Amino acid sequence: MNIQLKTSCGIIEGIDGKDYHSYLGIKYANANRFELPSLVTKWDGVYHATRHGSACIQRRTFTPESEDSFYFKEFRRECEFTYSEDCHYLNIWTPKGVKNAPVILYIHGGAFQGGAGNELPFDGKHFAQKGIIFATCNYRLGPLGFASQILEGKTIANLGLYDQLAALKWLHRNIHDFGGDPNNITLMGQSAGAMSIQQLVTSELVKPYVSKAIMTSGGGINEKFAKPQPIQLVAPFWENFRQKLAEKGKDWKNISCEELFKEVYEQLRNFSNSLDYLSPCIDGILLSVTYENLMESIEEPNIPYLLGTTKDDMLTDVLFDMATKWRKRRNKILPESAFQFYFARNLPGDEVGAWHSSDLWYTIGNFEKCWRPFTNWDKTISNMLQSYIIQFVKTGNPNHEGLEYWGTEDEKCLIITDDKMIYSRLEMM
Repeated sequence: MNIQLKTSCGIIEGIDGKDYHSYLGIKYANANRFELPSLVTKWDGVYHATRHGSACIQRRTFTPESEDSFYFKEFRRECEFTYSEDCHYLNIWTPKGVKNAPVILYIHGGAFQGGAGNELPFDGKHFAQKGIIFATCNYRLGPLGFASQILEGKTIANLGLYDQLAALKWLHRNIHDFGGDPNNITLMGQSAGAMSIQQLVTSELVKPYVSKAIMTSGGGINEKFAKPQPIQLVAPFWENFRQKLAEKGKDWKNISCEELFKEVYEQLRNFSNSLDYLSPCIDGILLSVTYENLMESIEEPNIPYLLGTTKDDMLTDVLFDMATKWRKRRNKILPESAFQFYFARNLPGDEVGAWHSSDLWYTIGNFEKCWRPFTNWDKTISNMLQSYIIQFVKTGNPNHEGLEYWGTEDEKCLIITDDKMIYSRLEMM
């Protein structure tokens, strides 16, 4: 059954669920290749938001991943994806009859090169059923989102981050029509989504729109890992790439996406630091703060943060250290404003443990979409984590009656294991 809603952009038609509404595939921006996005402000006629929009073209568009691969089985099994450069789409889940509800904008991970906002864990109905508006967005990835060039004085960089900012701006401008509070929007993301948030919250262009941040398996600061490079260091690769195409009589703005991706990844094959060229960079506009300046500055937004890592994360020690450093630093600037959890629950069904992004099933709560034989303890963990997150989104502090106290002491964090959830000193497992 569908429902229609009048908004400042026009009339939108969504899906009327039992105790929530969902609006899928909302076009939030338009953009030509290697250009900044422009916000959508009006729809012609009724906008039908009952199907997910296209994800950004990515490597798996041309080389489908094996159905036996770990993350396909975990997050993308039975999903229906379409891929396009025209990928600026939002999905929004809302409680019924709500006014001024807190809002979460979730930014998916995928190493800045893959992923989509409609993968299995990202259904927002469970948050909507608990009074929170939950949104996901697709954004440009790989060379479409993170090519970096300075051409004739014009900077081309961080377009994927600009897309995320455009989604945030669109929500800030329009979420009131959906029953949300535009002044209470929390950014939430994992892996590259968390790294995106870590960069965005330092930007002057983003500060007016964000009230809180939740970052898992990628939030924090580190001297070497996930450290954006200055555009002056990464732009020469892209200038060389563009010139090589020109020598073949080709323009990187006009060749097919398949050819663009093939050429880019072919040239990056011999680079040990290839991720530097397909990740956010310090462009001096959206991102202007280096790691060194960030450590010395207190100018970044004084907003509450919630950070998490998993026991068997990739580079567990590094990611945990990143989150810990950020939490300690934030709490010195603004006491009791940064909270950290360590997820050590070994997921049932195999022997992989608490792998990278495994906490997604618990923080968002879509067990019914997963193949794993979750137990009552798993459901308890999920309910408690979501309760913490909801309280944090509402107030900036996850604590409330009935839950284990979660503090901000330097050497302690909330620890989730196979048999307990406790605020304690962590001995790395």
